[in-house]
Amino acid sequence: MASSNCGAVSLKLLIDSKRQKVLFAEAGKDFVDFLFTLLSLPVGTVIRLLSKGGMVGSFGKLYGSVENIDYTYIQPTVNKDVLLKPKAPVAGPNILRLVNNVEPSARKDLYLCSCSNNYSKAHPYVTENPNEKCPSCSYTMNLRTTYVGQPTEATSGAASTGYVKGVVTYMIMDDLEVKPMSTISSITMLNRFNVKDVGSLEEKVVELSSNEGVKLLKESLQSKSVLTNVFLGKKTAG
Repeated sequence: MASSNCGAVSLKLLIDSKRQKVLFAEAGKDFVDFLFTLLSLPVGTVIRLLSKGGMVGSFGKLYGSVENIDYTYIQPTVNKDVLLKPKAPVAGPNILRLVNNVEPSARKDLYLCSCSNNYSKAHPYVTENPNEKCPSCSYTMNLRTTYVGQPTEATSGAASTGYVKGVVTYMIMDDLEVKPMSTISSITMLNRFNVKDVGSLEEKVVELSSNEGVKLLKESLQSKSVLTNVFLGKKTAG
């Protein structure tokens, strides 16, 4: 299904109203691209999106340790942002701008030599590491400046970007299993869930905004009833 003008992604849920459970969702390329993009997010980015306290296990504590440790103990050529704000190794579509929610401007801090207040021919160097030494005078390069360029968007059209083709409707199970949709697959799923009363089934169109996107990411790490938990607000076992 198409993205809305507000930047949200829509999908259609098939709900068993008696059990208050999502059986599966019907969605288009945009939602599947979003799901597949989650696989490319570095752990550091996932922790920032969920917040340290929202992480399952000990990764939140580990992330906080890197945040809090003084640069005195860090190798002089290392910038902590390599761990705290890592770049995704796979360049994929940034559906819902989840990464931009953490860094709204998508801008990078750079540092100049502190010996001069101006970028000059005598000190023509920049670095991402505020502890780097200037090659010209050995002063610390901690005079902060900001890179203001914006990442370029693909211009070849939405249908040719992302991971999957847009001519297909996809079936997404409650546990996020993805497969192409067909009439036969829909009937098979109804039999699989032992649905006897078709009248108890309910269709509901929902939008996946940035907030729901973060919730979906969190649920995918700890539940097999992701769509039910996110869109029906019902916490199910597993």
